[in-house]
Amino acid sequence: MPSENVTLEGHIIDTLLLPRVLDEVVELGATFEIVELQIGTRHEDESFARIRITSDDEDQLTRLIERVRQHGANPETVEDAHIAEADMDGAFPPGFYSTTNLDTEIRVDGKWIRVDRPEMDCGLAVEGNSARTVAMADVGKGMRIVMRGLGIRVIPLERAEGADKQAFEFMSSDISSEKPKALLVERVANQLREVKERGERILWVAGPAVVHTGSAPDLCALIRAGYVDGFFAGNGVAAHDIESNIYGTSLGVYLAEGIPAEYGHEHHIRAINEIRRQGSFKAAIDAGVFSSGIVYELVTRGADYLFGGSVRDDGPLPEVVTDMPEVQRRLRDIIWGQDDQRPIGYCIVVGTMLHGIATGNCLPANVPLVCVDINQATVTKLMDRGSWQSMGIITDVGLFIRGLAEALARDELHPPGEDAAVRQAGAHTRR
Repeated sequence: MPSENVTLEGHIIDTLLLPRVLDEVVELGATFEIVELQIGTRHEDESFARIRITSDDEDQLTRLIERVRQHGANPETVEDAHIAEADMDGAFPPGFYSTTNLDTEIRVDGKWIRVDRPEMDCGLAVEGNSARTVAMADVGKGMRIVMRGLGIRVIPLERAEGADKQAFEFMSSDISSEKPKALLVERVANQLREVKERGERILWVAGPAVVHTGSAPDLCALIRAGYVDGFFAGNGVAAHDIESNIYGTSLGVYLAEGIPAEYGHEHHIRAINEIRRQGSFKAAIDAGVFSSGIVYELVTRGADYLFGGSVRDDGPLPEVVTDMPEVQRRLRDIIWGQDDQRPIGYCIVVGTMLHGIATGNCLPANVPLVCVDINQATVTKLMDRGSWQSMGIITDVGLFIRGLAEALARDELHPPGEDAAVRQAGAHTRR
């Protein structure tokens, strides 16, 4: 019966990597034998395991090696990766290697090559002495694609040390709505300060609840304070943000009073129509159509932003991208940076399931991702879609963003000399 030794090293006990690998073997109907096991005796010590996997046939063994490799268990047999040319545009050759979001290396001509831009659910393209992930839609005929099998190794996430890791561990424990929210907000704020000090970029992924809860002015303060380098959302976020700054309403409800406006149901479509008549966000701003809000701050501050469309969009707004492969490409450009930009170093998802999962699928596993939603199912689904680095906070989106703004952008939130009455009412009344 065919067998192969795989090795697993690092913090494989406390991160549960070892039992996950063994579960994969059992679930596929194969057997395992732990040939060697060295367990670290201190928290900072790493452990090592050598496991012999035996299966019924070679195909099953190949599939199993690919499954356990997702957890960082790599085959001991060393040989070059098998590479095949793509036989058509827009599809991988049969038997291609499907990637994880972990750091990956492939062996070509006897040398291990680090894969650029790790991302899950892609393929690996070899170009000269380099390799990179490639999305299915971007495959071109003749590309050299890595096939599944040997010659590939995945590097599991390292356990970070110190207080920062304790904060991540605290938030990544079992999801609960009873976590102390003020403490979580404080820890996220501290992490964002450290990310900014390192010169890394921060990506926000938002849903319409950011506007509906009245927290757009708080997010604007964070943009002005430099804590929003990239922004990804749908047509609805931009439409309701602009509506709120033209009419003072979101979905026809006054944000200041919480009561519906007469003919308020028309406000969002009239706002979209006016922006379409102007042709772009900047043209509308220059024409004085709106002079505050999330879109205004993103445009005037020069942040990277992307609004991806969907079937249900009204309009849509002129800068909404409706070609889904193009949305993916632009999102990857924001994540990895253009020209001399550094890659995204931290991501916050607030009030959106679909855009959050899409972003999580594109992020490498070493980028911390915080998902905030009042609905526990939203947070759980993101964490269950393979984004191992996700941390969930179950709370009201508006309260979370306000807490971050108070901690990180207080001067922007409450400018010196601002009238006390205006400060109490909030920026929602400025329309």
